[in-house]
Amino acid sequence: MGCLFGNVPQFLYGQAVAEPSDFELLEQWRAGDRAAGNTLFSRHFRPLFRFFRTKVADEVAEDLTQVSFLACVDGRDKFRNASSFRTYLFAIARNQLFMHFRKLGRREAMTAFETQSMVDLGAGPSTLVAARAEQRLLLEALRRIPVDFQIAIELYYWEGLPTAEVATVLEIPEGTVRSRLTRAREHLAKQMRAIAESPKLAESTVADFERWAQSLRDAFD
Repeated sequence: MGCLFGNVPQFLYGQAVAEPSDFELLEQWRAGDRAAGNTLFSRHFRPLFRFFRTKVADEVAEDLTQVSFLACVDGRDKFRNASSFRTYLFAIARNQLFMHFRKLGRREAMTAFETQSMVDLGAGPSTLVAARAEQRLLLEALRRIPVDFQIAIELYYWEGLPTAEVATVLEIPEGTVRSRLTRAREHLAKQMRAIAESPKLAESTVADFERWAQSLRDAFD
């Protein structure tokens, strides 16, 4: 997928200059610097696209990725600098996902995120072709647990967000995130045991969850 604003020239003069922070780039973008917008896009495209690709079809994921980056500009004044730019971006992404399902007629989508899965909401299957049976099983199980459980798992285990930042994205207390991660793992294990081709496959995936979660994340890159 290309840049938002066409080709951006690269200038390398003399000494190396410290890279601007994400929020500095965002402010430059807001001021009309298209190159800053493209740099920000390049830095964060993969994790944001990965966020959507586990939940909607690839073409929809691409659209929602673009829309989420553009929404960063409009929403900047509402965001506190206490959290990282990634937290800000994933919070916007979750809201854009909610708005996507509202447009499809799921007016209860945000509430449903706490209780219903992507499968329950009618999302089509992922187009990712996973090489290992364990990866395919984990991906399908993720799409069968409540959306906010899925998001918590992905942000914590895939993107490395601390629980405080996951709490910001999900708009819940940090202590609730810890219990939600535990419950999400329990839901995942239950789903994997229910849909696995064999009990052996389910148990091996459950027992080595973090390894298979990381390998599935890598498969999206």
